[in-house]
Amino acid sequence: MSNFFTSSLGKKLMMSLAGLFLCVFLVVHLGINLLLLRSDGGEWFRIGVEFMTTNILIKIMEIFLFGGFLLHIIYGVILQIQSWLARPTRYAVTHNSQTSFFSKYMIHTGAVVFIFLALHFVNFYFVKLGWTEAPTGDKVVEGSHDFYNMAINLFSTKAYAWIYIVFMVFLSFHLQHAFQSAFQTMGINHKKYTPIIKAIGTIYAIAVPAGFAGIPIYYLFFY
Repeated sequence: MSNFFTSSLGKKLMMSLAGLFLCVFLVVHLGINLLLLRSDGGEWFRIGVEFMTTNILIKIMEIFLFGGFLLHIIYGVILQIQSWLARPTRYAVTHNSQTSFFSKYMIHTGAVVFIFLALHFVNFYFVKLGWTEAPTGDKVVEGSHDFYNMAINLFSTKAYAWIYIVFMVFLSFHLQHAFQSAFQTMGINHKKYTPIIKAIGTIYAIAVPAGFAGIPIYYLFFY
């Protein structure tokens, strides 16, 4: 069993399972973030954030979430390095399908997503822990858990808003291949089901990042 988890297939499986877990988390996170668009002074958003930060089950899931991030990143880097070492002389790809394009640049889009994740932690999670200062802006931030005013201050800043939108484009590119690839790694590769999985993956890869990007777009042009 230990040999399986150190094998190439075992690493791919662990990375895929962690990735699918993160995909579920993204949907939950998006649902909370979209509450920012309600014209209720942040009432529903604050309720959602309070639930996510105080519920004991969510706190337990947070441990798995960080573990999922670490597993996905570590195994992704290891597998990419092994792939590079296996073919030190890079060759031209003879087919230019959409899947091969996204597959080819998975490590690059993943690196960009990691940079965004670090930035996101600095602006929100590290503020909660008291490690960094709250974002400044027109809204007065009341305490380290006032994520509503923190978010508005950030999304109302043109530089941050556009950076956020660009990062969502890279996230979409990363998800485009990752979703389908995860199911293939688990052995779900059938002429009947694979096209459906691919279609769902494409919808997911477009809809979820677009949902996140819609929030700074709202604060840039309609707030």
